[in-house]
Parts: sequence; C-alpha cells; structure tokens
Amino acid sequence: MKLIYGVAGWGIALLGALHMLATVRIPSDRGAYAVWFFGSGLAISLVGALNLLNRAYGSSAAGLRWVCVAGNVVMSALAGVAGIVTGASATELAIVLGLMGGATALSPLRHASRPSALQ
Repeated sequence: MKLIYGVAGWGIALLGALHMLATVRIPSDRGAYAVWFFGSGLAISLVGALNLLNRAYGSSAAGLRWVCVAGNVVMSALAGVAGIVTGASATELAIVLGLMGGATALSPLRHASRPSALQ
C-alpha cells in the first residue's frame, strides 16, 4: 500500500513538472494563458509533494492527512473538468485521473503512511 501511494505521489509531482515544461510550447502571444498554465503545473506538483509528505508523516499528523485529502479531492475535480473542457483524450484523462484518484483513495488511510519514529 505504501509503495503504491509513493508511486502515485511521485507520479503526480512528475506530471506537474511535465505540465510546467509544456508551457514553452504555448505561443508567445498567449502570455497570460502561459502564466496560468505554468501555475497549474506548479499546483499539481505541490499536491504531489503533499502526498509524499502525507506518506512520510501522515500517521502522526492527522491535520496533514486531512489537508492532503482536501487537496486531492479539489485537484481531482479540477483535473476532470479541465480535461473535459480542453478535449483531453481518454488516455490522458485515464492517466491523470488514475493518479489523482489513487492518491485520493489512499491519502486518508493510516496504513498508507509510514509509521512515525516517535510512535
């Protein structure tokens, strides 16, 4: 369970990095759009990092766990809507929502987090 959650966390963080890198393909006359696109990639990466923090410390920090769950739910909904609005392919939607859905399902579980050395 911990391994799968770790893969999902790293996958989300890397997906965000890929999203930020893809910003260079946006035409220069669409500057405001490029800023928002890059910011979205940053938000995706931060949710991935939040999942990795939850995996490492969530068993001893209930507040972290619930902030992570909320971030996953919001990002999953946003990713689904954005994918539909922008006409993402079924494969693209499956990858993004699979990563986000997996992390959303695992983030509230205590046994998906490593036990703290303090416990």
